[in-house]
Amino acid sequence: MVGVIGDPVAHSLSPLIHNAAFDAMGLDWVSVAFRVAAGHVPEAFAGMRALEIAGLSVTTPHKDAAAASVDELSDLARRLGAVNCVTWRDGLLFGDSTDGEGFVQALRRGCAFDPDGSHCAVLGAGGAARAVVLALAEAGATEVVVVNRTPERALQAATLAGDAGRVGSSKDVTGADLVVQATSLGMAGAPGIEKSNAPNRTPRRAADSPDGGSVAMPVDPDLLHDGQLVAELVVNPLVTPFMEAAKAHGARAFGGLGMLVHQAAFAIERWTGEQAPVEAMWKAVRSQ
Repeated sequence: MVGVIGDPVAHSLSPLIHNAAFDAMGLDWVSVAFRVAAGHVPEAFAGMRALEIAGLSVTTPHKDAAAASVDELSDLARRLGAVNCVTWRDGLLFGDSTDGEGFVQALRRGCAFDPDGSHCAVLGAGGAARAVVLALAEAGATEVVVVNRTPERALQAATLAGDAGRVGSSKDVTGADLVVQATSLGMAGAPGIEKSNAPNRTPRRAADSPDGGSVAMPVDPDLLHDGQLVAELVVNPLVTPFMEAAKAHGARAFGGLGMLVHQAAFAIERWTGEQAPVEAMWKAVRSQ
């Protein structure tokens, strides 16, 4: 048995993806979603130990807390200070991160985009954002600019990219080949409008939402343009307001589903020791 923990998590596609993989692999395994409120990761992991659950995927808002609650960390997870994949091994919980490699693999498969030599802007500095920053740098990106409301967290993330990383402002989005939206803005159930008084930021513009309200944008969509690839990490909804705005400004938009599938494939390989059936996993989510 494996699962995914998060809050919200009711609409997570991870169990669907995991179970499709297990069916294709001929394994008598099952994946379920567990809602775990913020601050309760240690209790969730205690339940994982008691039930001998083989693995857990970890999503918002628990990635940092998971890193502090496992018994052992991979070198990568230790550098990131974040965990999205937990494996139960001989009574110990081993924390790792598959987000970054899953994201880069998704770009290559879904967009024919290779980060090597590219200029990238990452919006956000949370666990997934940090994984993306590091993965882009290791994939050869020439520059990885981190734009975040909190300068200290932006610096923490940018440092992961070494000489290629730096802290920037929303104005840096215009010069990027790849723009990665790695905040929770636009996610179903997330707050609608968020105001920011942080320095060096272009004020966010609100876009109309289907229910007649409005949602905040991580940066002004007018900064986006033709020739750019805008990659969204939010999965629910599959097409976010920021993606729609990107397309309206001539940019290509790539949803978070690709990263979700490929990070799950790497997680399954860690849990089972077998190669994950990526095509079967893609087929499952496309049927939804």
